[in-house]
Amino acid sequence: MQPKKIEAYIDIVSAYSYYAFSYLRKNSAALKSAGVEVEFIPVFLGGINVSSGNKPPWTLPAKAAYSRYDGQRAQKYFGLKFNVPGFFPIVSLLPQRCLAYVKKAHPDKLEPLFDIFFQAMWVHHHDLSKPNSTKTALLKVFTGEQVAEIMAAAETDEIKKTLSATTLRVSQDLGAFGCPWFWVHDGKGHAEPFFGSDRFHFMWDYLEIPHTDLELVGPVPGKL
Repeated sequence: MQPKKIEAYIDIVSAYSYYAFSYLRKNSAALKSAGVEVEFIPVFLGGINVSSGNKPPWTLPAKAAYSRYDGQRAQKYFGLKFNVPGFFPIVSLLPQRCLAYVKKAHPDKLEPLFDIFFQAMWVHHHDLSKPNSTKTALLKVFTGEQVAEIMAAAETDEIKKTLSATTLRVSQDLGAFGCPWFWVHDGKGHAEPFFGSDRFHFMWDYLEIPHTDLELVGPVPGKL
C-alpha cells in the first residue's frame, strides 16, 4: 500500500498560502495519526501565473474589492490577524530561492523558516524582496554564518534553476494556476489536484479522513 501524502506548493507572497500552511501545521498531529505525510514545497507564484495564463486577483477590480471581505473572513476562520502591507505585491524570488536551498540543505528548518517568512511578510510588513529584510528574517532561524551561506546559495544558478524547474513542473505537469496548490496522493496509487485554502473538506473526503467541518449543528438559536 502506498503512503497518503499532501504535496503543498506555496509562496510567501500568497496570503492564502499562509492560511493553508498554518492550518496544515496546526493539524499536523492529526494528519500524522491518519498516516498522511505533508511536504511543503516552495514555488514562484509569479512564474505559475505566467505559465498558466492566470492573473492575480488584485489586477481585476471586482476581485480586488471582494478580496477585502474574503481576506477578513479567512483570517477569522484560520485564527490569523494582519493587514495587507503597503508594498504588496512583491517579486518573491529571493525568499523563495532561500526556501528552495533550505529545503535541500537544511530540511529540518524548512517549516520554521516558512513560518518566519510568512510572519515577516504579512504580520510585521517586512519586504522580503529586499536582501536586508530577508537576512533579518533568516537570523531568527539560522546563525549568521548560515545566513550568509543561504543568501549566497540563493544567487547561484543551481538554486535558481531548482526553483524554476519546480515552478514549471507544478504548472505544466500538475496543472497549477495559483497558490496554494496541492497534489494529493490517496494511498491507492492515485493522485488529484486541489486548489486554495478552502477545499480541505474535499481533500479529507478524498483521503478518507473523518472530519466534521461544515456540518450544521442545529437547532439555530432563536429559531423554531
